[in-house]
Amino acid sequence: MKIKSFTISLAAICLMASCAGTPSVRTDLAQAKSNQVLTKKEQSKLTPDDVIGILKQGNEEFVNNRLTSRNTPDRIKAAINGQYPEAIILSCIDSRVPVEDVFHRGIGDVFVARVAGNIVNTDILASMEYACKVAGSKVVVVLGHESCGALKSAIDDVKLGNISELLQKITPAVHSSKTGFQGETSSSNPIFVEKVSHSNIALAMSEIRKNSPILKEMEARGEIKIVGAMYHLQNGKVDFLEDR
Repeated sequence: MKIKSFTISLAAICLMASCAGTPSVRTDLAQAKSNQVLTKKEQSKLTPDDVIGILKQGNEEFVNNRLTSRNTPDRIKAAINGQYPEAIILSCIDSRVPVEDVFHRGIGDVFVARVAGNIVNTDILASMEYACKVAGSKVVVVLGHESCGALKSAIDDVKLGNISELLQKITPAVHSSKTGFQGETSSSNPIFVEKVSHSNIALAMSEIRKNSPILKEMEARGEIKIVGAMYHLQNGKVDFLEDR
């Protein structure tokens, strides 16, 4: 009887060992980690490049549908006493660009500022300064996207209520994109719209550095990075423009 019991126990141990590297076990471990909110100590150890790497990996997981389920109630409770996000992401309000999902991030992971055309104004700058200088975020991401309605409206010089004032902040990107462009410079030309998108991202990054001495100095010291990125509607892929 003892020999039989030992055999069964040994078999059980071998089974557990063989399962240690299986996808189901790895998934369980990943899920356990995903239920943890970033702490101040963990945040302080991250470099800007670390955070960019995390965002790239998260987007790869999003694109390939390798999403980890999260225990949202646990994360809500864990975040009650403070927040230490990795980055602040400036995005357009477009409903097709769900920012946290795009980077496979959850509660407490990132700040998100959203405004049509991902433009920069005083309130956006203040939010970025809080995120980085006060709350310790390591990266500012200006996230544009394809087929942006705000950019198309700026190209077409739309006049409509308060929208007109917002579009004026995009107009410099429209004008600069026309220089040297061979082709139709209208909103019906997707190639031109994409060029304006890239110009608008560069414009926003320039505005951040120009109008926020705090963020400019933090970047100069290597404490943060200010980067641009483009979201592709066809497949969910984010291209970081620093890689080009």
